[in-house]
Amino acid sequence: MNALRVLVVEDEPSTRAELATQLAELPSVGDVVSAAGGDEAVRLLGGGTFDAVFLDIAMPGLTGMDVARILKRLSDPPAIVFVTAYDNHAVEAFGLGAADYLLKPFRPERLAEAVARIGRRPGPPAAGDKADDLAVVQVELAGRTVFVRRDDIAYAEAHGDYVRLHCAQKDTGQASHLLRQSLTYLEQVWDAAGFVRAHRSFLINLAAVTELRVTSTAGLVAVTDAGEVPVSRRHSRQLRDRLLEAARGRR
Repeated sequence: MNALRVLVVEDEPSTRAELATQLAELPSVGDVVSAAGGDEAVRLLGGGTFDAVFLDIAMPGLTGMDVARILKRLSDPPAIVFVTAYDNHAVEAFGLGAADYLLKPFRPERLAEAVARIGRRPGPPAAGDKADDLAVVQVELAGRTVFVRRDDIAYAEAHGDYVRLHCAQKDTGQASHLLRQSLTYLEQVWDAAGFVRAHRSFLINLAAVTELRVTSTAGLVAVTDAGEVPVSRRHSRQLRDRLLEAARGRR
């Protein structure tokens, strides 16, 4: 396993420094970055990739639970380890997918055990998990980490080992992003959110379709604000049916 990049989030300076030092001494830990609160943590998480976040719970501004809820909505979130003096949040913490829950004060051996659990944590959620698990996806853009809301995506296009996410063109930001994921996986986890296969290489958000149009070059296409999506004969019936269902549901 490669050395872990870890973020420590703790508002008490001496505790923050001590935890960062203990983590840095573990052989499986590489880079350790510190944040004095939840707001700073979110900014750091938006500017880089971490393997794990060690979170205090009781902090001014965004609490540790608030930060954990934000992380849970990412496509590939870091492991979360809560480090707190209170045991009454344990049930909620593990409900948010925490890898571990450390009570202060803790022994160095207990911290090493938590880090070992991070190395054994499972990968991305299996197909069939609820669509909310990917309500926000995390993509890399020019050395930055960008969070893209699923509802802002008009369609997804297969792009080699990646998927290109196309968003409606806005005055700021990029119109498309590359996500290291398969189109088939997104089709399975986003089906309940209204994403339907339109073509073997395209997955479309029903809410983004403004019309279906027949062209002389591409044949049937679905029109969105982010561009036109080809609709294959194989998938046209299902797409039409799902569009009708969605229209009835909006009445």
